[in-house]
Amino acid sequence: MKNWMKTLGAALAVASLSAGAFAQDAGKKDEIAGPEAGDPARFETSDTARVNGESISYDVVAGETFLLNDKDQPNASVFSFSYLKKNVADPSQRPVMFVFNGGPGSASLWLHMGVIGPKRVDVATDSPTDDGAPPYPVINNEYSLLDVADLVFIDPVGTGYSRPLEDGKGEDHWGVDEDAASVGRFIRRWLTENERWASPKYLAGESYGTTRAAALVSELNDRYNDVAFNGVILISAILDFEAARGALGYAGLMPTQAAIAWYHNRVDRSAWNNDFDAFIADARAFASDELVPALIKGQGLSADEEAAVVSEFASFTGVSEDYADRANLRVGVGRYMKELLRDQGLTVGRYDGRYTGEEEDGVGETAEADPSGYAMDAAFTAAMNDYMTRQLGVKMDRDYTVLSYDVNMKWKSVDGGGSGGPGYTNVVPGLARGMRENKDMRVMLASGYYDQATPFYAAELSLQAPGVPMDRVVKTYYPAGHMMYLDLGSLEQLSEDMRAFVQGE
Repeated sequence: MKNWMKTLGAALAVASLSAGAFAQDAGKKDEIAGPEAGDPARFETSDTARVNGESISYDVVAGETFLLNDKDQPNASVFSFSYLKKNVADPSQRPVMFVFNGGPGSASLWLHMGVIGPKRVDVATDSPTDDGAPPYPVINNEYSLLDVADLVFIDPVGTGYSRPLEDGKGEDHWGVDEDAASVGRFIRRWLTENERWASPKYLAGESYGTTRAAALVSELNDRYNDVAFNGVILISAILDFEAARGALGYAGLMPTQAAIAWYHNRVDRSAWNNDFDAFIADARAFASDELVPALIKGQGLSADEEAAVVSEFASFTGVSEDYADRANLRVGVGRYMKELLRDQGLTVGRYDGRYTGEEEDGVGETAEADPSGYAMDAAFTAAMNDYMTRQLGVKMDRDYTVLSYDVNMKWKSVDGGGSGGPGYTNVVPGLARGMRENKDMRVMLASGYYDQATPFYAAELSLQAPGVPMDRVVKTYYPAGHMMYLDLGSLEQLSEDMRAFVQGE
């Protein structure tokens, strides 16, 4: 697990979905013909949930949807979970939300069992806590969005139970464009089969799922067979991978590191009158106005200029001036995880900098594992499998792939080049165009202050690009990390914010 986290962290320096156990069998069949399609699996149940003070009876359909090639032959199976409120008089007035996680290569269990679905694994707490050993109770989720929308959780090809079929290949679905086309085909099929084309429609994605959501807006906004969305929810967003590297990458990351230093009391809070918001506002300003020019100038900085920037950088991030100077102001995620609390023998989390962990090597340059990754993966994996088998009656003859290394390493960038991640993908232009061509579409950007995987300021900078209708972008922030719903207060607030967004408030 630790080696997987380390490898994925190197491959995707800023974009990754919540860590978890993974299986690699789904992608190994790409080199030969996949299994025969047979009949699509389908499991139907009904239940009642108490959500936002309302008792809701609903149907659950968990099963496969076959995607067809140009010869109308099934070449892939997409497994999904649909939650449909019963006794809805006019489905055209009932919103439907399509939900997925990212990776790329992750199934949708994190948002499914963490915040949006009618059941959740009971791990949210008031302070960072390791998930420990089972049992991991699956409980009613009073914070679900089922009161305001029907919910469809999608596991893209190569994740969950989804896989290539017959002559299909995983690589036909594993890329920015390929994935958008694949998931887009599923969404169109679902709308037709469930007679929901007239319903208000929303997308909700986390981490690379936000990249997918923006790409889907572009994919489904084209060729007259378009799907118009009312809103897109971006949770822990990564949209412009090029901006996440170099000077802009360090600038986008630095305010998150400042927030983590504040949390661990490694900065002089009194200098900002113990006002976190004022501190973060100054960190943003320093990152853009001083850090970026200094990084670009490099050795062109005068000695006085360099000393001033180094001093201010250290005062925000909590590392020593000597360390910042020797690192040439380039303190990446792995370095920061190791350095901030090195004197205490602790590393801080990547997904959530509030978490800390101990490592064997106290003098290494970078962290060997992510304390906020291994602190929750077992609970979600066990809870999802337990929920599917015992409550939904899902019986499949293969493992549920939580996070696929194979999918991740074979992923193609938007221009089709390279592997091992999305490369220099930038999906902001497509999202912006979709907003400009749909006057009613809004975007919600939800960010955790302590998330080093998809830093909040980097996401802000991406959406400040020309062409984005900023008056229809709603920004929300939480005192937590990548999976802000692991924090109980943030879970409640995120639920309220998403509900208000869907209701147009």
